[in-house]
Amino acid sequence: MAAEIPKIPSLVSEAKEAFKTAFGSEPDIAVSAPGRVNIIGEHTDYNDGFVFPMALPLVTVFVGKKTASGICRVLTLSKSADKPHQVEFSIPSPTTPLTPGKPDWANYVKGVVANFPGDISGFDAVVTTSVPLGGGLSSSASLEVATYTFLEAVTGNNAASLQAKALVCQKAEHDFANMPCGIMDQFISTMGKAGCALLIDCRSLESSLVPLDDPSVTFVITNSNVRHTLSGSEYPTRRRQCYEAAAALGKKSLRDATLEDLEKSRSSLSKEVYCRAKHVISEIQRTSEAVTLLKNADYATFGKLMTDSHNSLRDDYEVSCPELDQLVSSALEVPGVFGSRMTGGGFGGCTVTLVKQESVENLISHTLRNSQWKTNLLCVFTFKKDPTSACSVISATGDQMNQPMVAIYF
Repeated sequence: MAAEIPKIPSLVSEAKEAFKTAFGSEPDIAVSAPGRVNIIGEHTDYNDGFVFPMALPLVTVFVGKKTASGICRVLTLSKSADKPHQVEFSIPSPTTPLTPGKPDWANYVKGVVANFPGDISGFDAVVTTSVPLGGGLSSSASLEVATYTFLEAVTGNNAASLQAKALVCQKAEHDFANMPCGIMDQFISTMGKAGCALLIDCRSLESSLVPLDDPSVTFVITNSNVRHTLSGSEYPTRRRQCYEAAAALGKKSLRDATLEDLEKSRSSLSKEVYCRAKHVISEIQRTSEAVTLLKNADYATFGKLMTDSHNSLRDDYEVSCPELDQLVSSALEVPGVFGSRMTGGGFGGCTVTLVKQESVENLISHTLRNSQWKTNLLCVFTFKKDPTSACSVISATGDQMNQPMVAIYF
């Protein structure tokens, strides 16, 4: 069976106990922000294209309280995070700005603090998460959005809009994690709703919710347990190759290019740059088509586009790995599976598979039986209409926390 997903109250309780141990007092704020799975539309966001993610009940929880110390003290409970697990830094000022440093995980928190548009007097906090680190499910954006949401509660200074909030979190990742990511992860973590995926136009920043309300089909997310790291050279290299291709085609971005345009300019491009552009242009087209197919419940054609996406990411963008390829090919052997693909930036992480609900158990057992590597089935998501399920915004009562707390749950 799929692994049990920790519930938000249990994560809050764990973080609260750790806070009392670390800081000798009770926290008075608890917030959470979700990870995401991208259903289709990979490496298109920084090319002004379309992406189609959905928020998950895998979340980052941030508990803490305001202090007047001018110091931020943050403890992470994640066993996967690089050490040390507790950091301390001064709030930024014009004369002493915050800068990135070690440990790496703390840079996501520091980046949000440095870019937050409000005065911060200091805070103590504990962070824990059910989003696997390096799993391609956006643990970094989940941490950034949880941090921003915590700062909103601490300062009373709420973002002018969810879009503005997402953009600050994206800037934090650019500036402090040295990761030139697109806007998808921060957008879905702030704007995700239960029972829906979110189509995002990464040029206009417009988004629309697409209902997922057919209980006969399900998404299964499978973790390869190969941890990826995108802040090295591979991600920036591919981004640069895409910009090189767009310039050679005389386009503002690859969003404006067609495969016909690409073929006409093929002789002026290196093989690698041609292949990178081929993936992006075809993936933008696949994503646009896929949303219409999903709305019309054409799961067979939708699933084919998912699999085509994986093959393109493997062959043209070269961001897959043997473990992901094996998980996809194994899933496609199961009757009732419509399609499967790697999800996230690549080089490890997770796959996402669209399957008939009645075939889920067979898919899970087949995957575990045939996997050459240690594989962890993270979760199974049946389409839901319920607006109060895990990815919705709900209010937590003081009774749940055993004392009054502000709680913002996605």
